Amino acid sequence: MSTGPLDPNAVKALKEMKLEIAQELGLPKDFMNNNPNPATNIFTAGPVGGLMTRRLVEMGEKQLIDEE
Repeated sequence: MSTGPLDPNAVKALKEMKLEIAQELGLPKDFMNNNPNPATNIFTAGPVGGLMTRRLVEMGEKQLIDEE
């Protein structure tokens, strides 16, 4: 059983979402270039991951509501 995304386009979409959220949060260019300073990464990964999760849940909820 695979634990990662099955669709390669999903990986691309998640990376784009991560970069978009990082920009919105005003994070340093290092983070957005996928070459973060380890010290910076500790403090930025949590907020970015949290917002990504929140948006993905909102997208899923909206999709369920639209299907009804």
